[in-house]
Amino acid sequence: MPYSNLQSFVSALESANELRRIDALVDPYLEIAEIYDRVVKQEGPALLFENVRGSDYPLLINPLGSARRIELALGRHPSEIGASLLELAQAAQPPQPRKLWKHRSTIREVLWNMRVSRVRRAPVHQVIENPDLSRLPVQTCWPEDGGPFITFGLVITKDPETRQRNVGLYRIQVYDATTAGMHWQIQKGGGFHYNKAERLGIPLEVAVVIGADPYLLIAAITSLPEGIDEIAFSGLMRRAPCKLVRCKTIDLEVPAEAEIVLEGVVPPRERRLEGPFGDHFGHYSHASDFPVFHVKRFTRRRAPLYLSATVGKPPQEDKHIGNTVQEMIGPLIKLIHPEIKDLWAYYETGFHNLLVMSMDERYYKESMRTALALMGTGQLSLTKCGVLVDGNVNVSDFDAVLREIRDNFDPASDFLLLPGVPQDTLDFTSFKMNLGSKMVLDATSGAKGTLHGTPGSDAAAVAYAAGGDIPSIEGNFSGLVVPGFSSADFGDEAIKSSSRDEQNSELASHLCVEDPCEIDSRILSHIILQDSLLVVQVEVGGREVVERLVQAPLGSVKMVATVSPDVPLDNRDLLLWGIFTRFDCARDIVFTEVQRRGAWTTCHGVMGIDATFKPGYPKPLDMDPDIVEKVDRRWAEYGID
Repeated sequence: MPYSNLQSFVSALESANELRRIDALVDPYLEIAEIYDRVVKQEGPALLFENVRGSDYPLLINPLGSARRIELALGRHPSEIGASLLELAQAAQPPQPRKLWKHRSTIREVLWNMRVSRVRRAPVHQVIENPDLSRLPVQTCWPEDGGPFITFGLVITKDPETRQRNVGLYRIQVYDATTAGMHWQIQKGGGFHYNKAERLGIPLEVAVVIGADPYLLIAAITSLPEGIDEIAFSGLMRRAPCKLVRCKTIDLEVPAEAEIVLEGVVPPRERRLEGPFGDHFGHYSHASDFPVFHVKRFTRRRAPLYLSATVGKPPQEDKHIGNTVQEMIGPLIKLIHPEIKDLWAYYETGFHNLLVMSMDERYYKESMRTALALMGTGQLSLTKCGVLVDGNVNVSDFDAVLREIRDNFDPASDFLLLPGVPQDTLDFTSFKMNLGSKMVLDATSGAKGTLHGTPGSDAAAVAYAAGGDIPSIEGNFSGLVVPGFSSADFGDEAIKSSSRDEQNSELASHLCVEDPCEIDSRILSHIILQDSLLVVQVEVGGREVVERLVQAPLGSVKMVATVSPDVPLDNRDLLLWGIFTRFDCARDIVFTEVQRRGAWTTCHGVMGIDATFKPGYPKPLDMDPDIVEKVDRRWAEYGID
């Protein structure tokens, strides 16, 4: 049976020994965050703090922080939902009576479950009162946060013109009893609604739901196309319609079984400083001006649970939620791009910083076309680094991805830089909010064996006949084959037709440098992953060191990265975090050689990434030592172990 509300899910977690009740008095200022951080990194249980200083309400955290709890919530593995959605969608593309008849029971069930059921009376209206945000056990999660933040509030808005609904998850900074900062990042549905309301000069009505059933929690985080209702989508996971009730003071509907609802408005052209905040990139996001939420009414259950979350360096609870979402939604991309086999965004990098795409190329460089299309779609448009691999590669296996880069990646033809494009609001590496750069690494094998698997010889012949600089093709397309032409066709400095496999075999036959410290004494330690990626730790001079390394003979190594001493080389989660959250593609990447011919820039040799911590970056997240000592001292009181 589906869970009708958060409290029924909590009961199920407790029965499954997946929840601990903590009756010791705890402080929402840092202490809860430190307790949670220790538990989540061990994939420990959900925590229900029943005695929170300054509040009458218990605080629930980490309810979805393990694969087992996700499956308890959904009643099945997320990939099963994804496969079912894909099968159903394919049956309707194009709609054929035979296919639709075959899936008639599933279609009927989906249509039924995606309805909403409206009720007049609801548990969330058991208590209706004037707002006082200070009564909530709102956490301050990190020492330099700008204040307490509501971190798991589902924000419901409607388009002021079309009245289409959106449910999103955004952090909300509490300023006082009735006002809070609404952190609407770019490419967020609620932000789009506010932009339209502001142009119309009207306030946007907003309802913030704190505590709902697990299906709504997951749906709110899911990157659905604009116009697809998250509440309706939750019905697919719940296998039952969502019950809604009309708000008391605004023209919105909220889940009838919610724990707490804040009703209010966000006026046009009102801004207030929001932040800093320790976010899921593992650093503080800078303070900036954001819209202000004015709370008008407070509705709740008689005995509600306050749902909270903490984010920071990986792994966190969002690892499991984010992986669930991509396992459910990822397969649907095949409807638009049938060449795609799989996608995977890496939680270790904050999801948006690394996306790996596997595909079966049907013609040479279809991979780049696909990458450009995906990285301009919805939330995927916030991707910083895209890597393409062949369809038989496990995209969630970083070692397998590195091997493909080692064997197939040639920056002269396989590296694409996109500077000056929209970037995740939380990405600080460009020093300009919402603006940065992206890159694509094509590590596919080049559509070998297909009808159009290599560049046509006619292009080379036309260029040669027109007096083009054919000898330069050797430099600009290192490793590519021009079929039908021999080196004699183009003179002494002709195109060489050696294959990538031959080149890589020659490179991999020897590793020229055993100890990178021989190249630069500033290197503290190093690690080589899959003979493809060399990562070195440095205290200072990250850019200079990486520039020196890319000029050294490194054998099969295709990429070099410098990281700061706070990034442990023996911890894969933090290693990926330390690399991918600390560089701007346009500013911090170098190559052995860069050539320019007109507006065309080509890169050659080893790719170097300066991923060291740089002046102007916000601080990485570290807990106050006094809080660490406090939690050490009190650990037995919590009764978690």
